Amino acid sequence: MELKIRELTTIQEMLDQIETMRFLYPNLSIEKYENYLSQMVPHNYTQIGVFENNICLGITGCWSATKLWTGKYLEIDNFVVNPDVRSKGIGKLLTDYIEQKAIDLDCSSIVLDAFTGNFAAHRFYYNQGYGPKGFHFVKILDEKKLTL
Repeated sequence: MELKIRELTTIQEMLDQIETMRFLYPNLSIEKYENYLSQMVPHNYTQIGVFENNICLGITGCWSATKLWTGKYLEIDNFVVNPDVRSKGIGKLLTDYIEQKAIDLDCSSIVLDAFTGNFAAHRFYYNQGYGPKGFHFVKILDEKKLTL
């Protein structure tokens, strides 16, 4: 298996990989995805994909920002690996790439959210050296607007 990692920086490149993103968000429409991306990309959002023969096996979004408590950081967003190739190192390739990107951007840390019931993701992130620092509280104002 010859894998290539590619950064996706344009909305069209990201839209082309919607089927991989749908492993995480099965009901994600192309219209909603394009709308959200058009709002995210101008704010530093990019995606990183792992490809075999131009087939996307795993993808994650990321963006850098600055907060008072951490300074500059890199945030992982929407991390997904095709279920057919999980436990084959695709996720580790993505986290290793993200870590180098964060170092190159002179970030103090990498942050991410994982849903509370997603124990497989928790185990994966712990194994990659991530640990909880606090709670991410959410107050949902309109469930109809959620992608999940």
